[in-house]
Amino acid sequence: MSKNPLTIHGAAALREELARLKTVERPMIVAAIAEARAHGDLSENAEYSAAKERQGFIEGRIREIESKLANAQIIDPRLLDADGRCVFGATVEIEDMESGTRVRYQIVGDDEADIRQGKISIGSPLARALIGKYAGDVVEVQAPGGVREYEICDVRYV
Repeated sequence: MSKNPLTIHGAAALREELARLKTVERPMIVAAIAEARAHGDLSENAEYSAAKERQGFIEGRIREIESKLANAQIIDPRLLDADGRCVFGATVEIEDMESGTRVRYQIVGDDEADIRQGKISIGSPLARALIGKYAGDVVEVQAPGGVREYEICDVRYV
């Protein structure tokens, strides 16, 4: 299986979620199942069914996070030496050539992407267009409303 890129902050967030699931959520659901089981007939016990379903979700999420962490290639953007090139982990400031609007995004892994926090997935059309380019370059991105052009204003590794 290939390695999936993940920033150090993304890996830390996954580890925190994993710890919470194992130390808080899992014991709570075990207690809820035990309590529901004490109510008697399990075939018509909605509380028991809901608790078992929640347990399945939690156990599945634990396996998913453990797998992602095991297959992660953790990258610290501050240690990158990409000579000003847009790479995974880089923070890129771009200007929309049509509107003049400037925005700043960090290129991160799929699990870390959150547009409200200025983090775009490495698999997004914009990130794919930016990868390998330098400040001053203009990239074209196919958007739902048509092709958009962006000028790369700055590339930082923070």
